[in-house]
Amino acid sequence: MYGIGANTWIWVSPLTDERLAALAPRIAGWGFDTIELPIESPGDWDPGRTADLLASLGLGATTCAVMPPGRDLVTDDPDVAAATADYLRACVRAAARLGARVVAGPIYAPVGRTWPLDPIARRATIRRLVDRLRPLADEAAAHRVTLALEPLNRFETSLVNTVEQGLEVVEAVDSPGLGLALDTFHMNIEERDLPAALRSAGRWLAHVQVCANDRGAPGSDHLDWPGIVDALADVGYAGPLCIESFTSENRTIATAAAIWRPLAPSQDELATSGLAFLRALLAGREAPARARL
Repeated sequence: MYGIGANTWIWVSPLTDERLAALAPRIAGWGFDTIELPIESPGDWDPGRTADLLASLGLGATTCAVMPPGRDLVTDDPDVAAATADYLRACVRAAARLGARVVAGPIYAPVGRTWPLDPIARRATIRRLVDRLRPLADEAAAHRVTLALEPLNRFETSLVNTVEQGLEVVEAVDSPGLGLALDTFHMNIEERDLPAALRSAGRWLAHVQVCANDRGAPGSDHLDWPGIVDALADVGYAGPLCIESFTSENRTIATAAAIWRPLAPSQDELATSGLAFLRALLAGREAPARARL
């Protein structure tokens, strides 16, 4: 059966060693298999200490990159691009030290940056992104980590919104250190057929984040969850399904994710009801025995 994970953004932001020490035992106690750890700033939490903590709890780990203003791989400013590359290298090192296989996120431009691109400008921008991602992907692969590029919905970026657009990048880079991270929230806005879009990702699918269409608990919504799981099996995806939602505690993150109202009676209930739904959905199914690296 697929592992099920929870992103700590459901409860806290930024994540710290102290917050993780309190939160991780609860996540393990509820029955999650994996914990997804945002790297808002390298050094917020210690990868070695975290590795020991998660090992003691029997939890696997994935990580996600965070792209606020000032982190941008397609910018005209070479200093900003270089600093962004350094940040992504730090994320890869943290993931490798932790034992996580994935660094997922919109690793191309700041969340919320939207700008019009005619076909010529778009080709040039994608070419620049490919050139800057290729060495980072190769370095990630050397650490046995995959950078998983995440398409976002049209209100959060104008560059990569769909699986097709994401594939344009990862197929051009063509490295085992780069894949796709797909999030059911964004897919619900941008894809006309979620199972078909997942199947089109094929071997490049490196990570999956799940939530309801409104960012609440998966299952409390209209998404075709059986069809989604069937598509994941068809492409041989063997990673975890990580519930991603957000706390209103950090107003910058909450504003970026447009969290304006409670999405469940409590954040704990959002996580645990989503876990119960996914366990029932996956009962009797087996995840394919496949790893990307």
